[in-house]
Amino acid sequence: MSVRTQQSLTGYIASDPQLTFTSQGDARFYARVGQEQFRRLDDGTFERTGVEYTDLIQYRKAAEHAYAQFRKGDSFVAEGYAHQYQRTLEDGTVEHREEFVAKKLGHDAARTAYAVDRAPQPNQTAALVPAVLGREATPPPVPAISASTRAVTPTLAL
Repeated sequence: MSVRTQQSLTGYIASDPQLTFTSQGDARFYARVGQEQFRRLDDGTFERTGVEYTDLIQYRKAAEHAYAQFRKGDSFVAEGYAHQYQRTLEDGTVEHREEFVAKKLGHDAARTAYAVDRAPQPNQTAALVPAVLGREATPPPVPAISASTRAVTPTLAL
């Protein structure tokens, strides 16, 4: 059995995250992200040379979760792939763009202070009971996300 690998992206959220919906009704998370660039000097230290920016997107339930968890300035680690596309501007010129489509997205543990909540969550407990009894479990419903319910401190439920 081989280990599945994908592209990754690390950086920080450079803009206020946005949650929009596609024409099919799927949630879409968007944020402009930055990645600091460094070069190693002869004495072994590093010098900051600038910041590169790109767009980060995520879809469906994961997008709703990301919107509830991330704020401008948060450090992240993402797994997914780079998507290249082009769009035509109002003046008729074609612009070539790239965005990173995250399949998985989380806070960077090396740069983010957070607490892990391992206690069973009320909606998870109900889903575990049928599985323990040998029946197929259905996933619990996910509450709707609105700007007023966005979390301030990252908390991971395991």
